[in-house]
Amino acid sequence: MFTANPPAGRDTDQPAITISPTVLVEDNVPMDPSHPRADGPQRRRAFSAVDKLAHLTAYEQACESSDAGVLDGKKPGNKIGKLTTEQAEIARLKRELERANKRLATTETALEIMGRSHSLLEQL
Repeated sequence: MFTANPPAGRDTDQPAITISPTVLVEDNVPMDPSHPRADGPQRRRAFSAVDKLAHLTAYEQACESSDAGVLDGKKPGNKIGKLTTEQAEIARLKRELERANKRLATTETALEIMGRSHSLLEQL
């Protein structure tokens, strides 16, 4: 057995490190039954022919209704995959139009407030 003492000048509050000799283990000993894989490797999940047919039918129906992403956990109507160049341009233009409409509404509101304040000042 080997015991290491802390170097000089170091904290002595910490315990010394102890290393015990290595114990040899024979390979021909049966495995402990409490071991997680004592019953051997687990089989992979298998689908029956009926299950496979049901999955394929659901996939084909989703593809026909253009909601193939439903099988991937996406909500119906969500976009699937990368947009084409035209779709990206349309999306950009829609965002730009939305910003312009919002700015127009803000400007119209500001002009309406200025008109009211102008008429109020004329009355004074």
